[in-house]
Amino acid sequence: MSMNTTATHTADTAETADAAWYELALCAQTGPGFFFPEPGSSLRDAKRLCGACEGRVACLEYALANDERFGVWGGLSESERQALRSGRG
Repeated sequence: MSMNTTATHTADTAETADAAWYELALCAQTGPGFFFPEPGSSLRDAKRLCGACEGRVACLEYALANDERFGVWGGLSESERQALRSGRG
C-alpha cells in the first residue's frame, strides 16, 4: 500500500469512526425538521430526545468540531453551543 493510499484509508477510517455515533442516534429515526425548527419554535422536544440518546456526547463533539451553527446538536441550541465554544477558547 502506498503512503498516499495509507493516508486516505486512515482518513476514511477516522471519518467512519467519528460518524459511528449516528448509528446509535435517536435523531436518525426522526425527520430533520424536528432538530431544525422554524425560528421562534420550541426546542424542548428535540432537547428531550437528545437527553435520552446514547450518541448525545459524540453528537455535540461533532457539532463543535465541525462548527455546526444551526439546529439542535447534542442537546444544545445554536446559542448554547456558541457559549460553550467561547468558554473553551
